[in-house]
Amino acid sequence: MAKLQSTLPNMLLALTIICVGAGAILAGVNILTAEPIAASKAEALQNAIKEVTPPFDNNPTAEAWKAVTSDGDSLTIYPARQDGNMVGVAVESNTKKGFSGEIRVIVGFDNDGNIINYNVLQHSETPGLGSKMEEWFRTDKNRQSIIGRSLASGNLTVASDGGDVDAITASTISSRAFLDAINRAYSAYQGTDASTGATSPN
Repeated sequence: MAKLQSTLPNMLLALTIICVGAGAILAGVNILTAEPIAASKAEALQNAIKEVTPPFDNNPTAEAWKAVTSDGDSLTIYPARQDGNMVGVAVESNTKKGFSGEIRVIVGFDNDGNIINYNVLQHSETPGLGSKMEEWFRTDKNRQSIIGRSLASGNLTVASDGGDVDAITASTISSRAFLDAINRAYSAYQGTDASTGATSPN
């Protein structure tokens, strides 16, 4: 078999064949991994909901609804039911006010609107500083913990802004952002009828 001459058309042909082959392989890998990745994300979300709500026997993700926040955005609410009765909700919230970008959380509320627990889903805050939000705001020390708190009387704010929540040491911006995500979650929660998902009248 004669060797192809090293000409521009031949090089372009070889490059095209390589690109088509690589594209086909990547497409095949994507098809094979798409379903497992989706299943893994769904499982992670279900586990996050379990961490922030009381025990439930329904499928919160199947019954989820969107609720509008006070700033006009919409967040997803996952209802937790036991024997058909509402026991709490999990609200997936976010803020773009973080020191290093977006922070995503899921926060659970009981039927009275008190915070049950939270889980930080995503952040890019400074390791050892802003990243402490993952545990800081549920640590029962001084005024750090937000667990059990009600936002019915107003938003949560850090002490340096006149509030009653101790900010993460040397990470006031991250702390403000985290509380902003929690406040937005409550804003969406209180704007709906938790038993039906219907928007409550203003």
